[in-house]
Amino acid sequence: MSRIRFTGLAAIAVTGALLLTACTSGSPSGDPDPTGDTGNGTDELTSINVGLLAIAPSAAVTYGIDEGIFEKHGLDVEVTIQEGGAAMLPAVSTGQLDFGVGNPLSVLVASSQGVDVRVATGYSFSLEEGDDINAVVTRAGDGIDNWSDLEGKRVSVNAVNTQGDLTIMESVAKDGGDPEAVDFIEIGFADALAQLDGNNVDAVWIPEPFLSAAIADPSKYSVLGYPNQNTIPGLPTMVTFTSGAVAEDTDTLEKWRAALTETLDAASADREGLAAAIAELTPLPEAAAMDLRLERLSAELDPQLLIDLSALALKYDFIDSEPDLDTVIIP
Repeated sequence: MSRIRFTGLAAIAVTGALLLTACTSGSPSGDPDPTGDTGNGTDELTSINVGLLAIAPSAAVTYGIDEGIFEKHGLDVEVTIQEGGAAMLPAVSTGQLDFGVGNPLSVLVASSQGVDVRVATGYSFSLEEGDDINAVVTRAGDGIDNWSDLEGKRVSVNAVNTQGDLTIMESVAKDGGDPEAVDFIEIGFADALAQLDGNNVDAVWIPEPFLSAAIADPSKYSVLGYPNQNTIPGLPTMVTFTSGAVAEDTDTLEKWRAALTETLDAASADREGLAAAIAELTPLPEAAAMDLRLERLSAELDPQLLIDLSALALKYDFIDSEPDLDTVIIP
């Protein structure tokens, strides 16, 4: 029985069909199991609202809800789909959301500006070696063969001052180029390859499923490289974060961490189940979801990765001063 509940206008816009499915196939009110059996020895569930982006890795959370893992750990999870990470941060810091699942750089930037957002767990990670989950792609035969060749070139990212341009700048610098000479242009992932085809940009930074589409056509596209691996191998692409009273609520934190650990481990081991969840959360068909190159999912987080990311953000003036990571990363 599905117990996923979606709220908010964004949720209605993005997942209208899924909303209908959830409402008709699950508990009408989204209330916990009527038996009251939480599986953790108590009769009451702690209600939390979790913000998600409608992207493939986020589906692990809905997988965990459907599998009853959060309920098993004493949590009644309501999901709110957010249009972007920028909207999720204030929603968490003001208590509209109890937890958010988003990129760690945004959390660090917000924290450096005095916003109370704190990292509760890891979530998804770039691959440390081999074919990574995002890349810079160019037109085949254009002669952009090294990172330093991006000097003076137009490179698309989905948003500036995020992990895309940060890791590309560091990759260019490591290759002996001038990172300040790269012209970053904001283009949505879905439009990036079309803009590359139209010569409106010289390179695009794209994740899956757009990356696989480019790799499938080597006559048109070349993969320049994987900026995450060049910069911080195993870079966290998403973390979970919280704020205020929830960040101080050790009982809820323990439940969240235990449930998320089991959820991400189970989703990683159940590729078909996760693909089905991806197909429900995103427009991607289930068969295509099975072929996606996915991030490594884990609730564990090496604090050094955030320390390195914070230092890199300071190096390129993404932040004016480093946040207090002893506070930002909840012990």
